[in-house]
Amino acid sequence: MKAFINDTDQVVNDALQGLVTNPNLILLDSFPEVRVVMRKDWHKKKVSIISGGGSGHEPAHAGFVGKGMLTAAVCGDIFASPSVDAVLSAILATTGKKGCLLIIKNYTGDRLNFGLAAEQARTLGHRVETITVGDDVALGMDVQRRGLAGTIFVQKIAGQLAEEGKGLNKIAEIAQRVADQTYSIGLSLTDCQHFDQKEETRLSDKEAELGLGIHGEPGADVIQVAEADKLMQQAVSKLTGHLPKGKGKYVLLLNNMGSVSPIEMNVLLHSFSKTALARQVAYLVGPNTLMSSINMNGFSLSLLLLDKEIEKALLKTAEPKSWQLNEFVLPKKRVKAPKLPKTIPYRASSQKEVKELLEKMTDKLLAIEQEMNSLDNKVGDGDAGSTFALAGKRVKESIDRLPLADTGKLLLSIGKLLARETGGSSGVLLSVLFTTAGNNFEEGKDLGEAFLQGLKRMQDLGGAQVGDRTMIDALAPAFEALSQGKDLREIAKAARKGAESTKKMTKTKFGRSSYLSASNLKNIPDPGAEVVARALEALSD
Repeated sequence: MKAFINDTDQVVNDALQGLVTNPNLILLDSFPEVRVVMRKDWHKKKVSIISGGGSGHEPAHAGFVGKGMLTAAVCGDIFASPSVDAVLSAILATTGKKGCLLIIKNYTGDRLNFGLAAEQARTLGHRVETITVGDDVALGMDVQRRGLAGTIFVQKIAGQLAEEGKGLNKIAEIAQRVADQTYSIGLSLTDCQHFDQKEETRLSDKEAELGLGIHGEPGADVIQVAEADKLMQQAVSKLTGHLPKGKGKYVLLLNNMGSVSPIEMNVLLHSFSKTALARQVAYLVGPNTLMSSINMNGFSLSLLLLDKEIEKALLKTAEPKSWQLNEFVLPKKRVKAPKLPKTIPYRASSQKEVKELLEKMTDKLLAIEQEMNSLDNKVGDGDAGSTFALAGKRVKESIDRLPLADTGKLLLSIGKLLARETGGSSGVLLSVLFTTAGNNFEEGKDLGEAFLQGLKRMQDLGGAQVGDRTMIDALAPAFEALSQGKDLREIAKAARKGAESTKKMTKTKFGRSSYLSASNLKNIPDPGAEVVARALEALSD
């Protein structure tokens, strides 16, 4: 797989050295043999809170080192527990008379290495307590449950209690309660890919996994890919089945397992808000990447049942930027929107030929949407077809409300529709074109001259000229032909010639093409110019 790394064997070392550019963090000088990230301001006057495990779960755990959370994090190789010596080094470097609490995710390697290090530290005279977190409900409550992102709740509560100066026994007691009252489930569309692996997956395009861990192991169930609402409901149903009965109040941690885009994470949060369980959630952590599985395209839900003691510690501010908690509120009534002027302020009128022309043009814009998006993918951001299709859709939806028998008012109405209903620079520029053309036609100019004036205004605002590889290269010759009284076939031919000329334009100053190399542009028409030519050809037919 492609990755921003230098050497597979040095990924963890390089990443940790990047992390400790944070002035509040520091590495032990035994690095890289021993990878321990700790608070730079630590003076062993309070209980030390230590966690860790294999790397590849960032920001967990080193990203949660800081005031109000972890004192230190011990980092192993990718998905591999750190050594006993590494854990022991963290204990000895941070533990004073108050003692130390080790927070361990429930995996065999972590239990063994952290547990043995704790025993060795006790032999050396240190007070050490351990908490093992098993928050995964995928396989039920009667098995050895894995530690997932809910571990972060334990780190937060224990870290805050330590910051307040609480004793080790008290911290361990409450931390254990947090662990016992935390429930998690994961769902992913893909497995994760290690940095030295080929991009392969055990899942088909139609499959997802429910109930998976954080090391790329298969999920408990293979399910069918569906809409976000349905997938979220399946995850919530699995989780709800293991929650204690009653109407307790929870905090939700919505975790990105690596490669879910921010917009999708917000979609998932909205999906969660539609579930019955959402009514029991008082606080939210995320949606964010909190305990990843390198680049897994999945999410996990973690719920912590609150009581007064836990809630009080939870709400205290913590230093690590990776931790952010907010009140969770269900979607509420919206603020009343200001009243905008009517999009079409003119009385509708009919004109059969004009209606037919508009319908032909808008049908063509809708028909070529995907083809033009594919073309734009080669030289732009892949949305040119959608932008023009949306413009066509809005005009077509409003066609019976338009003043079809009044050319000037029709142009002004289309300009208002495009300004109100379409996005992107193309929508705005087309709105300027039609609005200016409409104003000029109302002032007595013929249609061709009116469009040329609209084009000039469009160029003044957008900056592009003929030869800059934009839709102007097709619009300008078409409007020139119109102003000369030529028929639709000649106008369409002029637009086509302009669009074809963009295939040879490889050096431009404006638009997205100005960011691309000549090799990317050669022999590919500008998508905007191609759309214009196609639309006018539809009219000429």
